[in-house]
Amino acid sequence: MTLDPFMVMLLDVLVKAIVIVVALLGAYAYMTLAERYVMARVQVRIGPNRVGRVGPIAVLQPVADAVKTIFKEDFCPANADKIVYTLAPGLAVAIALLAWAVIPLSPPLTIAGYTIHFYIADVGIAALYLLAVGSLGVYAIVLGGWSSNNKYSLLGGLRSAAQMISYEVSLGLALVGVLMISGSLSLVDIVEKQSPIWNVVWQPVGFVLYCICAVAETNRVPFDLPEAETELVAGYSTEYGSLKFALFYMAEYINIVTVSAIAATMFLGGYQGPFGLLPGAHWLLLKIAVFIFIFMWMRATLPRFRYDQLMRFGWKVLLPLGLANVFATAVVMVLLGR
Repeated sequence: MTLDPFMVMLLDVLVKAIVIVVALLGAYAYMTLAERYVMARVQVRIGPNRVGRVGPIAVLQPVADAVKTIFKEDFCPANADKIVYTLAPGLAVAIALLAWAVIPLSPPLTIAGYTIHFYIADVGIAALYLLAVGSLGVYAIVLGGWSSNNKYSLLGGLRSAAQMISYEVSLGLALVGVLMISGSLSLVDIVEKQSPIWNVVWQPVGFVLYCICAVAETNRVPFDLPEAETELVAGYSTEYGSLKFALFYMAEYINIVTVSAIAATMFLGGYQGPFGLLPGAHWLLLKIAVFIFIFMWMRATLPRFRYDQLMRFGWKVLLPLGLANVFATAVVMVLLGR
């Protein structure tokens, strides 16, 4: 029996999407546990050591947290926009997951004459797709803050809008140099062209710019102004509890994995090993893990910026630096005749 090619393609996409979603949800659960251990180690204190303990690690702590969250009271403020208030956390998670449609995870594998590609789609404008999807994340936070009918939540949402839009400009400029060197917007092409020399060698300034802007885009320390507890109670998530709060939290951690994967793909060769050795998904996962550890390390170490410092740094330092990097890249490419 010959299968319909369209059905085969649809099944292929569906299976890959399910695997990626399940993997990211699992990563979210155990990233919360890993972060507690990293912060405890950095701050010289005891981390989780009771729930489902295996050796020194409380492996069932995320399960206990999930059960606790599910059974917490689910409420909605009396004067909130109930529809938007309910949809905003789900929108945040959906947007966080969408970027993974174009990220290549491993080289293609041929089995019994059938080639398996480890990405959902290889589109010619994948880099633009990532920037577009990333810019949608601000809507979930702004809508969540506005619909809560709470002044602290609204201020957190407005801060997020200003911060994310400001740093998205510099983040996009950080990637422009890579796109100019690669001559393609396809992430698959960009990864393949980094064998054996990664783009970070040619774009060190762009790499540093991207890393700084990625931290700001995920609202993490020292850029966690939208949920500054000392000023805004909890910012845009002040009026959220139970599963709705967990969904916002989930979106934040999935975004950390996403920006780490994009950094590894754009600048560090993706699934390519050092000097082109033994390419595979293990290299990509290792690079993502290193970036995630750095996120956790910064949270346990750095203080928060003031809001005026945040905006000044974005517009007066990062933006001119990003423009200068693009200009310098263009000049070098012209001189080299590329």
